[in-house]
Amino acid sequence: MLHTTLAHGRWFELSLPEQMANIGSEVHRLILFQKNQDQARFDAAFDRTLELIDLTLADLRWKEGYKEIARIREVLCDIYFGKNQYDTSLEALDNYFFQFAIVAQRDKQIRQNN
Repeated sequence: MLHTTLAHGRWFELSLPEQMANIGSEVHRLILFQKNQDQARFDAAFDRTLELIDLTLADLRWKEGYKEIARIREVLCDIYFGKNQYDTSLEALDNYFFQFAIVAQRDKQIRQNN
């Protein structure tokens, strides 16, 4: 377990946008490490990304969204293992997750103002 603190409860206190934004941070790291041709760090970021996705899938609050979250995992693995059957990219996933970061930030500002 790479994210032991998160796995022991903290992750399950985050909203879905916060969880997805955190996954997106790891996806962004994947892009950076790929551009720098740093395979070891790329592989480590990939493992962390899968772990966060798996933690999100384990969160019973998002049961209705399991298919989408599981598909994200499938697409990421498809990119990583080189088949790219979905004809997408890490950059496309980064854009997808960035939307969650915007919502998470907005929600945080709303909470702070209340």
